[in-house]
Amino acid sequence: MTTPDEFTISRRCLLKAGAATASVPALVTAAPAIAAPPRTAGDAALSPVTLNVNGKVHRLLLDTRTTLLDALREHLHLTGTKKGCDHGQCGACTVMLDGRRINSCLTLAVMHEGAKVTTIEGLGTPGKLHPMQAAFVKHDGYQCGYCTPGQICSAVGMLSEIAQGIPSHVTEDLGAKPPLSSVEFRERMSGNICRCGAYSNIVEAITEVAGVNA
Repeated sequence: MTTPDEFTISRRCLLKAGAATASVPALVTAAPAIAAPPRTAGDAALSPVTLNVNGKVHRLLLDTRTTLLDALREHLHLTGTKKGCDHGQCGACTVMLDGRRINSCLTLAVMHEGAKVTTIEGLGTPGKLHPMQAAFVKHDGYQCGYCTPGQICSAVGMLSEIAQGIPSHVTEDLGAKPPLSSVEFRERMSGNICRCGAYSNIVEAITEVAGVNA
């Protein structure tokens, strides 16, 4: 029968065994990491795209990763459309695409070959403002003005949606035409953030253009 004395390990032996075990990984040579070759400008995939922006046809050669927002601002120099969050959360980049409002930071330019794009520059001119632009000026629907281009484009698109009978989350009767009301306006404009807090004035401007007492 094995006695406990046969399993007795001295402190010195234990330390020697631990040191020997710890030295084993040092004998293994780690394989060097292979770095990926750096990308160059020539590696970018380019694609031709034709856009009808504010009634003028533009033929561009773009990196396929270019957003519609960057195509407008960086390539066509239409800087009225603003880059706010660049994540589709603030609405500052709203433009009209084939008659529908869209966050231009969330879509790639090459996805819209031949599309008609209307930016704030295409809605009106300083000498002949769009009714929505004039209403924003009249009702002080802005303060710093950074979100204003997106607010105006969104408001124009929003009234068009109501005219087409497209319901919102607050439309009570889905079988009837949505009402022109402040409740509808506020819900439909909720994707456009005004950090200055000019919301009540924005609703007043939209109400005037809609021709109702909201």
